[in-house]
Amino acid sequence: MNKNLTPAATVLVLKDSNEGFEVLMVKRSKKSPFGNLYVFPGGKIDEDDLHKDWKSYCDGHNDASASEILGLSDSGLGYWVACIRESFEEVGILLAKRKSGEILDLEGHDKKKFGKYRQDLIKQKISFLEICKREELILSTENIAPLSHWITPDFEIKRFDTRFFIAYLPENQIVQHDGMELTDSLWINPNDALKKAMEGDMQMILPTTENLKLCSSFNSAREMLENQKNLTKNDIKPILPKFYKENGTWNVLFPGDEGYEDH
Repeated sequence: MNKNLTPAATVLVLKDSNEGFEVLMVKRSKKSPFGNLYVFPGGKIDEDDLHKDWKSYCDGHNDASASEILGLSDSGLGYWVACIRESFEEVGILLAKRKSGEILDLEGHDKKKFGKYRQDLIKQKISFLEICKREELILSTENIAPLSHWITPDFEIKRFDTRFFIAYLPENQIVQHDGMELTDSLWINPNDALKKAMEGDMQMILPTTENLKLCSSFNSAREMLENQKNLTKNDIKPILPKFYKENGTWNVLFPGDEGYEDH
């Protein structure tokens, strides 16, 4: 991997509701790197996400299987861990259950305790791994599947190597954006989100709209999760967009487009 690229994970949390297939979108605050934009929860891979002990706290994947799916030699499990940690930090969704098999009730009896854990995690008073050890949690890596792989264009100062994932919302969860990095959160049908982006009602960047387009061809979140879980590293190619100006207008080329290699 290019040493100038920061590994990152972003997760599209999905659910099936009476309104149909919906995705959770969040709005970044003005002071964040993607200020005032509607995005999905996520962030860079932390050193703690790569801790060797995670192998004992994940249900479906180990580092070898996760790395194989992503086409990496190692450290693949860290992306799944980061998705779950970022979801918990940013919107309060915890994709985990107890080792006993008991489902967490973040709407009820587990709400106060895990609300405190979340605040301590945000303030870096506790690590995510320590929370899982104390509460005997297993991360629901089986509930998460890769979606796409985007690399920040080379003209940007801060560049990320970002893996996008989808995750199915467990039961008994509440969404509560942190109020600092995020100023809004909403459940929305992917097609409705794309329409609002086109009409200028929701500001989004290219990877956000392109990932919403990938969702729009599915009728349900469960159907999409099962589809994505069957994909391999050969099905998800890295996308490094190239932008160029022609006659005063900015254009974008994707890998495989005519003229991509010339720019």
